[in-house]
Amino acid sequence: MKHLKLFSLLGLLAALAIPTFAVDNNAAAAFERLKKLAGTWEATTKDGKTARVTYEVIANGTAVVERDSGDGEHNGSAMETVYHLDGKDLVLEHFCMAGNQPKMRASGYNPQTGEVVFDFVSVGNLSSPAAGYMHNAKFRFVSNDQFAAEWTFFEDGKAKFTETIQSRRVQ
Repeated sequence: MKHLKLFSLLGLLAALAIPTFAVDNNAAAAFERLKKLAGTWEATTKDGKTARVTYEVIANGTAVVERDSGDGEHNGSAMETVYHLDGKDLVLEHFCMAGNQPKMRASGYNPQTGEVVFDFVSVGNLSSPAAGYMHNAKFRFVSNDQFAAEWTFFEDGKAKFTETIQSRRVQ
């Protein structure tokens, strides 16, 4: 009887530990929100740098590609991020000007606040364990024509900086 109570308690704790984001609707709703970004945007960082960013829905609606034009000063500085559903998860893969490819999974989406949070999963093509890479990202959709993003860059195993970007639709 003692073991039955213990297993029941463990089962309850395990059920409570399942993130609420595991429900298909939240991942699907977040992905549908990302699809609405299709078009051309002007992105401005907190230090005043601007870039032209486009979003395109591809592959029969199964992926969204973000293309950042880069700063225009460095040849090949453009970056690309691909967002898509992977089973019940919303994921992204970021092709970074740092020369690596971090992968992140959305851990939550709140339709009321318009916020979706992406957490680190892995990184490909990392030149060394201490090399820098984008570790996590957060988006907050303000309207159909405005959103904010925060991308956190890690180096030597810890956060080095967070890039805050305000974006507004141009087309």
